Amino acid sequence: MTPLQLLAGFCVAVVAGTVKGTVGFGMPMILISGLSIFVAPDIALAWLILPTLATNGFQALHEGVGAAWRSMKRFRLYLSVGGICLIGSAQLVTLMPQHIMLLIIGVPVMGFALMQLVGREIKLQRASWRAECAVASIAGFSGGISGVWGPPTVAYLTALGTEKREQMRAQGVIYGLGSIALLGAHIGSGVVRQETLPMSCLMIAPSLLGMWLGNKLQSRIDQAMFKKATLVVLLVVSANLVRRGLLG
Repeated sequence: MTPLQLLAGFCVAVVAGTVKGTVGFGMPMILISGLSIFVAPDIALAWLILPTLATNGFQALHEGVGAAWRSMKRFRLYLSVGGICLIGSAQLVTLMPQHIMLLIIGVPVMGFALMQLVGREIKLQRASWRAECAVASIAGFSGGISGVWGPPTVAYLTALGTEKREQMRAQGVIYGLGSIALLGAHIGSGVVRQETLPMSCLMIAPSLLGMWLGNKLQSRIDQAMFKKATLVVLLVVSANLVRRGLLG
């Protein structure tokens, strides 16, 4: 990369971190979309793994280890099913057409976000193990293939009506443990290797800077505004997934 491309990559990381700090997700999608302008998608995937791991750890532990542990216990089924699917699908990253997977993720999530924004809300009165396993399977499978597992997770937490602070923490825990699994899986797949690891390390600092800026914004918005902002970001990133899927 030229110095100008390197600077642009860092700017993408700051923007991605800011969005994540504000609504709790969206960072991998912004990173892989932005970085793919300069490098191949598999290289962009390798570069986003360490900054994603660092920011998710920060988000999960923001309210302390005890609070993170409670979220881990509450969503242990989601974490287990999603982790297994993520590790398995990561080995298919060089085999499966990525545009098909992007459409499978993007279309239903975009539909969910649109329905919520126009007032036709989908709500779950309580957590269902069937729904949790289904969403976790989709999220884990897509995460291993593309590094993107946020939209299905956010859709599920939003449908449960999860409170803002708890949703931010739960997303951090789910994504953090998913990031660890993703790192291990792609060391095995060969995506993370000696040539790609240094740039992934360099992306950590600008991502954390963006995360800090986003946290400042997030603390100033109420529950209703948080939900609306989450849905708007969910709509934008899912529409981008559909766009990428249609363009192949």
